[in-house]
Amino acid sequence: MITGAVNTRREAVVRLRVQGTEGREQEIEAIVDTGFNGSIALPSALVSWLGLPFRGRGRALLADGTETLFDVHEGTVVWDGRLRRVLVDAVDSDPLIGMGMLYGCRLTIQVEEDGSVTIEAL
Repeated sequence: MITGAVNTRREAVVRLRVQGTEGREQEIEAIVDTGFNGSIALPSALVSWLGLPFRGRGRALLADGTETLFDVHEGTVVWDGRLRRVLVDAVDSDPLIGMGMLYGCRLTIQVEEDGSVTIEAL
């Protein structure tokens, strides 16, 4: 089970470890974003520092109606105690966890400040 909390900005946040090449690893605080259908999005600078291999380009329609292009890389996330290889969108925002990462899980959020966030396998 993965746990987290709702922050003062009313975002559901969990902590994860992301692994890159050459043994580089970073613990991140990621916002759960059910409007994002990808797996995980990380700031471009972190993707570069981790040395994540490039896999292609992606395109997304944002909530404000604008379209954006971004690089897609491959990385490894420690997910519920197991290593999970995922596609990582390189973006200029806070780290996000999307529905691709949550697929096959139950997400429970107590929507209040410091409310609990739990993600557990179905």
